Amino acid sequence: MNIDCRYCHTGVEESNYASIPPTQTCMNCHKVVKNDSEKLAEVNKSWENNTPIEWVRIHKVPDYAYFNHSAHINVGVGCSSCHGRVDQMDVVYQVESLSMGWCLDCHRNPAPHLRPLDQVTDMNWLPNTHQIEIGAKLVKERDITPPEDCTGCHR
Repeated sequence: MNIDCRYCHTGVEESNYASIPPTQTCMNCHKVVKNDSEKLAEVNKSWENNTPIEWVRIHKVPDYAYFNHSAHINVGVGCSSCHGRVDQMDVVYQVESLSMGWCLDCHRNPAPHLRPLDQVTDMNWLPNTHQIEIGAKLVKERDITPPEDCTGCHR
């Protein structure tokens, strides 16, 4: 429905992590939209019992690795670059490996993964044919120097 990721995951622009939404956030829409769907059984139960939803975390880097959502969002790495097309998933699943090698590939060459800041949460955004040049310009303009040494992620 083209809902901005930040509606549910507040604070990703200021926080190290994407917050997990409380039931109230879900119910802002689902009091009316598909409120009788079986897929919302846990949300409705949480709402009726005034208990938190027990979310299952899908995207998680190991505890020994440091990751900061805001550092990525604020330079123009789009949500779908790491999380895939969540807007097209019936059930959210991990698309990318989130491995050290995968992260380092992007840190060593961030240009292909950058987009205009106002497009960071746009799941429909696609790079144009000049992405490498545009990305290189964004790297320079935004002074993007992702760490490639161990201490960048292992603190």
